[in-house]
Amino acid sequence: MRIPKERSIFKSRGPIFTSLSAALLALIMLNLIALNNKEKIQAFILPTPFPTRNANSYLLEGQAFFMAGNLQGAIDAYQDALDIDPENVEVLTELARLQVYSSKLLTPQDSHVRLVEAMESIELAASLEPDNSHVQAIRALVYDWNAFDPTISAEQFEEYLADASKAASLAIQLDNQNALAIAFRAEVMADQLRWTQALQQAELAVSLEPNLMDTRRVYAYVLETTGNYSRAIEEYKNAAEIMPNLTFLYISIGQNYRQLRLYDHALEFFDKAATINTNLGIQDPLPYIAIAKTYTRQGQFFAAARNADVALSFDPTNPDIYGQLGYIQFQARNFEGSIPMLECAVQGCEVLYDEVWGVIPLVDGSEEQLDSLPRLTVVGLPLSNSSVVYYYVYGSVLAAFNLCDEAVEILDLVSAEFYNDDIIMGIVQESYTVCEILGTE
Repeated sequence: MRIPKERSIFKSRGPIFTSLSAALLALIMLNLIALNNKEKIQAFILPTPFPTRNANSYLLEGQAFFMAGNLQGAIDAYQDALDIDPENVEVLTELARLQVYSSKLLTPQDSHVRLVEAMESIELAASLEPDNSHVQAIRALVYDWNAFDPTISAEQFEEYLADASKAASLAIQLDNQNALAIAFRAEVMADQLRWTQALQQAELAVSLEPNLMDTRRVYAYVLETTGNYSRAIEEYKNAAEIMPNLTFLYISIGQNYRQLRLYDHALEFFDKAATINTNLGIQDPLPYIAIAKTYTRQGQFFAAARNADVALSFDPTNPDIYGQLGYIQFQARNFEGSIPMLECAVQGCEVLYDEVWGVIPLVDGSEEQLDSLPRLTVVGLPLSNSSVVYYYVYGSVLAAFNLCDEAVEILDLVSAEFYNDDIIMGIVQESYTVCEILGTE
């Protein structure tokens, strides 16, 4: 290779060479320093091993989810906040409030678990700040709703209502302008059948905080318990205007319309709840159950069954939904078809699940389906105020088909628990009589 003289590699570079050399030496020195101080530099440069978000940011996220109507998202955000700051009283209190409200969107078994979680959250908050008026107000809410958990005893019912009343009174003593405390005191009074006082307290709470969803909701509830369904609807709508994405408000509106036998209006608001859930990507079966019940009251059993099927597709191991489907079949006089559904609700069962066809009872499955489709286990509902209808209807249908050994077993359970209920015992006795007649033939 020919190299021109003026570009000889041996030619002196003057000051340029000196600058490059200095820069190279500097880089070498930095590398040496870096090697000798590797751990210190990594500790300075690498991100901290602790979370960069604080509890307050998760609290704000939870509040945003609540406003959007995504109660589970809000609960998850609050629990993330507690992972960082487990004794944050504000977060614990808001979490308890959300756990209570979200229980309304769950079936009885899941609702029980959620209400117990709410009690744990608020008791921790109360132990940290027992003289916090807001904490005691939410504590009243928590104990009042736990009183209506169908799994508890009559003694616990009275005890929880008494605890709720004490918490509300303490909250008001700590802050006599606390509208939430006054509202929840009104709710407790309504549940204690002290309707005149409940109405006075509910009106006072709304006058203090007219733009608070909770005060409007409680006022609506008090009106509803006194049978003033039209006024209750107005107040539930006021609550929904404040927080327009809370589906349980629309379900309450629909239920009050259903009490007035305005079924088209009821269906409109149940459908609104379902639409909100769809937009949020939430698969909540309860709006569809509410729609199914409404169609059942109208005698439109096919439409009712279709909506119950949608609910079941969202939660195919939920025994309460099987009970709803069985009851719909029973009212549609499809007595034989009601048996497998009611069996799942009461005694539990195994079902097949197909992504296209949904849930298939084992008795209806083909040999190919039995061999190829996954099986799901449904755990039966314990006997309670909310499930007893499935028990006595199941017993009645079994008796009608002369399956009396199974029928008597179910009817005996109902008799042992509800012997003081004349209406239920009248139905049970008729079923016993049917078995006696069929047994003599």
